[in-house]
Amino acid sequence: MYTFLALGDSYTIGEGVLLNETYPYQAVRLLRGKGLPFTAPEIIARTGWTTDELNNAIAGSRLLPAYDFVTLLVGVNNQYRGRSCEEYKVQFQSLLQQAIAFAGGRPDRVFILSIPDWGVAPFAADRDRDTIARQIDAFNAAAKESAARQKVAFIDITSHGRMQGQPFAADGLHPAGGQYRFWAEELVEQITRQVARQ
Repeated sequence: MYTFLALGDSYTIGEGVLLNETYPYQAVRLLRGKGLPFTAPEIIARTGWTTDELNNAIAGSRLLPAYDFVTLLVGVNNQYRGRSCEEYKVQFQSLLQQAIAFAGGRPDRVFILSIPDWGVAPFAADRDRDTIARQIDAFNAAAKESAARQKVAFIDITSHGRMQGQPFAADGLHPAGGQYRFWAEELVEQITRQVARQ
């Protein structure tokens, strides 16, 4: 049985949708449909968490010695609270190294998902959407740079979320299950590729 650890914030726990609509659970369901035996995903995430808060939560969690696959999606709350990209870069790098350690030291088993642009959501109708987009892009560039340095796959989900007509949850901020389905499909493509290389 393969194991899967998902690290993050509200986008990882799927704020506003049912558990089986979150991207980790949709990914596992799709993987099982391909005949790959996966246990239920283990998730360390909470709405509102920044990089340092996720790090603190990891330190206080009881986890397996290693997982077959690990995902990391965090940073939107750093941007939302006005914290610097430089601080994010340092803290994200530390989280990425932890993620690689959780994957048994195998960077090819770790996947970073880009930070969605919450500025396109109905919630942000009265916000400066251009500024939000620029800041999200800067944070994502920092995460992508860290991924390249560590030879970790970086999955761009931001571009898809910016397409007009994407569904949102009832809070008008977080994605609906349809968006999470796309994330799951992108992740499943990466995971199945890695499994085939075994």
